[in-house]
Amino acid sequence: MATVISQHLLSRYPGDFHRTVAVREFVERVCLRHIELGLADPNFESNLCSGDDARYWQRLSEALLVHELLDADLNLRPSRNGPDFLIQHEGRNIWIEVICPEPTGVPSDWLQCNPGAVTTFPHEAILLRWTAAIKEKAEKLLGNPDKGNVGYVGKGVVAADDPYVIAINGRRLRGKYFSSITGISQFPFAVEAVFAVGAFAIQIDRCTLKAIGSEHQHRPVIQKPNGSEVPAHTFLDPAFRPISAIWAADVDEMWAIGNGKSMAVVHNPNAANPIAPGLLPAYWDYVAMENGDDGYVLERRPGRLKAGV
Repeated sequence: MATVISQHLLSRYPGDFHRTVAVREFVERVCLRHIELGLADPNFESNLCSGDDARYWQRLSEALLVHELLDADLNLRPSRNGPDFLIQHEGRNIWIEVICPEPTGVPSDWLQCNPGAVTTFPHEAILLRWTAAIKEKAEKLLGNPDKGNVGYVGKGVVAADDPYVIAINGRRLRGKYFSSITGISQFPFAVEAVFAVGAFAIQIDRCTLKAIGSEHQHRPVIQKPNGSEVPAHTFLDPAFRPISAIWAADVDEMWAIGNGKSMAVVHNPNAANPIAPGLLPAYWDYVAMENGDDGYVLERRPGRLKAGV
C-alpha cells in the first residue's frame, strides 16, 4: 500500500530505472524508521511532502543523520520542544540541532555545474552560508536579547551542563555530482567558520623568486556583498562556549546507489561541555590543541567511520 511519503518520492524521483527505485526505497525506509521510532516531530511528514525544497532537504537531513546515529548504536531519545536530537550517553544528555542551509547568494553556475565543466569556486559565498547557519543555531540555544528571543537554555530545555552540537548538512551548497565539505583552505568549511582559517598562502622572495615560507591566512571576518563583515571565529569567542562542536556533513539520498558522503566533527577547544572525539559518526575529528603561545594547533584525527572522503 502506497504511503504519503512513497507517493511524494515517486513525484520527486520518477521512473523505473533500478537506481531511481533504489533511491526512493532508501529515502522512504530511512524516513519511516525516523517516524516509527518516535524521533520525528509531528510536522515531519507534512514538511517532507510539502513540495517545498527547503523543507524537504531540512527534513531529509534530519532523517539521514538519525540514520547515521542509529547505525553507530547511539542511544537516541525523543526530543520534544527542544533541539532536533537527544542522545543519552554515559549519563549525559547531548543535544543536536540540525540545519540544511539554502544556497542563498551561491551562483547558479556552481550549483548547476556538470562534470568536466569549468566554473569558479564561490568559496566565500558558501562559507557565508555556513557562518549564517552556525549563527542561527547558536541563537536557538542562547537566544537573542535584541530580538526578544529566549533560547533553549533560557527556557530550561537544555541544561547549563548539557553538550550542544550544531549539525550542518551542506548538500544544497553544491551541484549534484560530488560530495564535499572542503573550503578554500582545504579544511572543512566548518573549520574556516569557527577558527578564522583562510586560504593557504606561500611567501615568495622578491629577489630570488623562491618560496621562503607558507601558512594559512588568518581570516577572522568575511565580507558580505553589501560590505558588512561577518565573524568567522566562533570557537575563539567566549560567548560561544556553550556550543560543543560542529558536526559538518554533506549527505543526500544518493547513498542508496553508492555515492560518497562527507562527514567531520569540529570540536570547540573552549567548550563548557565538550564531547569526546570519535563519539559522533564522522571520518575525521578536528581537535584544536593549545600550542603554548596563546594559540592552537589543529589536529585531524581519524573518526568513528572507517573510510571516506
